[in-house]
Formats: sequence, C-alpha cells, structure tokens
Amino acid sequence: MFENLSGKLDKAFQTLKGQGRISEINVAETVKEIRRALIDADVSYKIAKDFTNNVKEQALGQNVLSSVSPGQLMTKIVYDELRELLGGSTSEFNTQGNPAVILIAGLQGSGKTTFSGKLAKMIKSKGRRPLLVAGDVYRPAAIDQLKVLGEQVDVEVYTEPESKDPVSIALNAIKHAKIQQHNVVIVDTAGRLSVDEAMMDEISRIKKAVNPNEILFVVDSMTGQDAVNTAKAFNDVLDFNGVVLTKLDGDTRGGAALTIKTVVNKPIKFISNGEKMDAISVFHPDRMANRILGMGDIVSLVEKAQDNYDQEEARRLQKKIRKNQFNFDDFLKQLDQIKKMGNLKDLMGMIPGVGKAMKDIDISDDAFKDVEAIIKSMTPQEREAPDMIDGSRRKRIARGSGTSVTEVNKLMKQFEDMRKMMKSFNKMKPGSRMPNLSSFGRR
Repeated sequence: MFENLSGKLDKAFQTLKGQGRISEINVAETVKEIRRALIDADVSYKIAKDFTNNVKEQALGQNVLSSVSPGQLMTKIVYDELRELLGGSTSEFNTQGNPAVILIAGLQGSGKTTFSGKLAKMIKSKGRRPLLVAGDVYRPAAIDQLKVLGEQVDVEVYTEPESKDPVSIALNAIKHAKIQQHNVVIVDTAGRLSVDEAMMDEISRIKKAVNPNEILFVVDSMTGQDAVNTAKAFNDVLDFNGVVLTKLDGDTRGGAALTIKTVVNKPIKFISNGEKMDAISVFHPDRMANRILGMGDIVSLVEKAQDNYDQEEARRLQKKIRKNQFNFDDFLKQLDQIKKMGNLKDLMGMIPGVGKAMKDIDISDDAFKDVEAIIKSMTPQEREAPDMIDGSRRKRIARGSGTSVTEVNKLMKQFEDMRKMMKSFNKMKPGSRMPNLSSFGRR
C-alpha cells in the first residue's frame, strides 16, 4: 500500500539530510521532488501543486530547533498536509435506527458485494444484527455471491429472485428486518460498467424510498483518477455520505485515496485491502499519513490484535507456559491467531520503520505453510511431547510434509529456543513482552 509514493517521498526528504537550516533553495528542491512523487502517484497536477505550495509556505521562515533537523521538520509539515488532504479526522459512521439502513453504491467490479459482506461482519462483531439485501436484480451471480458471503459471516441475506424492482425489494427487506429484529439493513445495489442515466435514476429512487442513514460509494482504488471522476458523478446525483476504497492491497499508486476528499468533499470512511472477510478497516487519515511517510501504524496493529484476542485461550496458554508444557498444538493455535489478523506484509508495514525495510520482500499469506505442514505431519503424541521426536521420526515427518530434514531440524531448534525463552518469562514480572512468533519458518 503506497510503497512507491512512500519511497519517493523519503527520497525527497533526503535533499535536506545534513542541512543545518531550511533555506529557499533546499525547500524548493524538496518541494519539487514531493510534487513529482504525488503526480507519479496519480494525483492531479492542480492538487499536487496546491499541496506543495502549502508545504513550501509553511517551511520557509521556520526556525529549526537544535533538537530538530530540517528533514524532520519537513516531514512533520508534509504529515500535517497529508492528514488534511486525506480528510483531517476520522469520520463517524451512523448505524442508529430501527433499523438503520446502509445503501451501497458503485460501479460493477468495484467490490460492492464483497464489501457489503465485510461490513456486515464488522457490524455483527459490534453486537448488532445486520441483514444483507440483494438489490442487484440484473446480475444473478451477484445474488449468489451475496448468499455465499452471508453464509461465511453468518448473516441472513434477503432476496426476491422473481422480482425485478429493487425499490420494492429494499422496502420489503426493511419490513422483514423489523419483524426479525435486525437493527441494520445493508442494501447491495446494482452497478454498471460505466456511469449511465438508468443506473443513477434507479439508485436515486431507492434512496428516496428507504431514506438511508448512510450512503457509501465503493470505488476501486486501482483505477486512480478515473475513480475520483466516477465518485464526483455519483455524488452529484446521490450526495453520498462517504467513500469506501477497495483493492488497496493491489498495485495501486494511491491517487484516488489522496484526492477523492478534495474533489467530492466527502470523507473516506472505510478501506478494504484483501479478499478475506475481515480485511476491512475504518479509515483514519492520521494513521494513513503515518504509513505513507514510513512511520507505521502501531495503533491499528494493536486494534487488530485485540479484535482477535481470545481471553480464555490466553489464560489457558499462560498456565501451560508456567508449567513449561507449551507444545506444537499450542503453537498451531498461535499461528492461526496471527493469520486471522490479516495480510502478513500489511501487518509488518504497520510496525514503525519496518515497512521501508520490507518494501522489496515478498511475504505471502502462505508464509507459515511449510511450518504447518511439518507440525501436521507429526502424530498427536509427538505434538504433545516434542522431546520424543528423534532422528528417525524427523525423517518421517519431512517425508510426510514434503519438506527436508534440515527444515524440520530448523523448526525444532526454533521451537526449543522459544520454549526456553518462555520458561525464562516465568521468572519475570507480569506485563513483560512475549516472544515473537513471526520469525518462525523464515528462510
């Protein structure tokens, strides 16, 4: 996410490295590089120019404190401007009502239906009872897709397969929601390959009929400035409440995210960066600005960890660690916890300073695949009592997992080192840091 832009901005700040003070000359050079980085990221020339003019105006004449370098000061100025460009502050999302109605709009292929499922799961995790509504009457695959997503997230999907009237479907769905005590209704509407009058008229009628709490415009961030232009066309008709950026894990330059707020004056409310149903996040302009500048996003990382934290499992694990009984079954459960948090490379990028170092390193979601294969090739007794795994057993495990004895030995060594470390934690005070599992299986 924004790797190219981050790299080019970092290069721009290098112009000030070693400079004792900010001057008109070195600011001009830095600003020129920043503008070039923004334009390369598919930001329109006018917005890029306005952005860098603001940066230049703030930078010139600044007194640099002895403890702050010109590069650090410029980074702070750019951070403040980026945060404002992205929306300034986190936008509220209104789900109050009986039921609250959320209308999802966008072009075909933007990720509307998948996002609807993800949003339903997020809302459900907050203790609400969402209902998904299949409002795309033109594409049978959209109804089937929503049903599959509904099953995955355990949320009811309302459909009327024989009806071709999305307005009546939406109204009937709201009646159904009241009867079945669903307190949030998410209406997935039809899209087209491009903006047309029929689509705009239809979604305008749905809006008028259901009076939604929120209208979210879903846009494929990989389409760059085309996404911004499409958002403007939709907003002129719908006056939507907020934007959802999808496919941020793809080969996106970031222009849509950086300029959509300025063009339509509507906040980005959610971002989606993967196919998994938990790959959805509330959009925080300050955190995204931090990530773009390579400062990480430790707050979001902690929130993800908390969302996947199983208190009962943690207590059980703590007891086993105290008794030095941590085994490979426990280790598998911990790997599952890490995987549930999302894309591994994206998670690593949230750690300050790590994103830049990981830029050219490909971390697949299958990074733990070999480790899991080795552990699952062990017998239940071997997983429970790793000390019994001798040389002949290691050969059998290697054959069964499709790996080598060397890889099995490496995992056994890492596991034993971790057990020793855990044993030492028994003597430490509560609140001490636990060992990091992310190094396991590294080649």
